[in-house]
Order: sequence, then structure tokens, then C-alpha cells
Amino acid sequence: MGAAYFYQMSRKPLVETLTLLLGKAQGAGWRVAVRGTNKDALAQIDAALWLGPEDSFVPHGLAGGPHDAAQPILLTTDAIAPNGATCVFSIHGAEVSAQEVAALDRVCILFDGSDDIALNTARGQWKALKTAGASAQYWSEDSGRWEKKAET
Repeated sequence: MGAAYFYQMSRKPLVETLTLLLGKAQGAGWRVAVRGTNKDALAQIDAALWLGPEDSFVPHGLAGGPHDAAQPILLTTDAIAPNGATCVFSIHGAEVSAQEVAALDRVCILFDGSDDIALNTARGQWKALKTAGASAQYWSEDSGRWEKKAET
């Protein structure tokens, strides 16, 4: 049974946070789907991940290619990832259900704490998952390092 980890970004941009957390997910041996809501935004993340520092390279692919099923990390807008993901990263308010949280190893919900819409969306997701009985943790980087602030 998995858990949802909410990451409120306040110091580092999304791509930098994704690079860090995706590295940890790879270290855990998880296949990952990064689920967004906008294909153009995912294409920008794809390009940024390819241009990142060589020592923090994140092997990944953008959904829609011939090798989606083989990708260890797949950037997608679809709820079902063809790469057999055991971990989902929700960005830009992408939906995640309590059933997914229970079925996956981990669900990571990343949101910008300075964006009122993103913050309210994450609060709604937290409430919905908590009401459904899903395990959830809330992490903040306000102090300069990631700290757990709440847990259900």
C-alpha cells in the first residue's frame, strides 16, 4: 500500500525539484510517470531535463514516442502510463485518486506554494485523499531543506 507525498515548493523551481526527487525514485527502483495537465508544459520539462547537468541526468521520455513502454520515467498527461509506473509524480494539478495511492508504491504531488491556484488545488487533493483514507504526508522546503510538516 502506497502513500501520497505532497511537496510544497518555495525555494527551488519545478525542474530542479523533479530532478532531485526523480533521482531518489530511480534509486528506489521505481518506474515513474510524471503526470501533467498540459503537453506543451511537459515538452518544456522534457527539454530542461535533457539539458540538465550531466551528473544529474534523468533518463526519461515524453509520451507519444515508439518506446514509451521502455521508459524508466515517462512524462505524460494520461492517467494510465504504458511504462508500468509504480510511482506517479503529479504536477500542475494533475488528478490522483485514492485508489492509485493504494495501488502504487508512491505518489508525489508537487505544487508551487506561492501560486494560490496550485496551493488550493493541492489542499483539495489532500482533503480528498484524507477523506478516502489514503496515507499522506506534507513536506515543505521553507527552511531550506525538506521537512515533514504533517501526516495522515
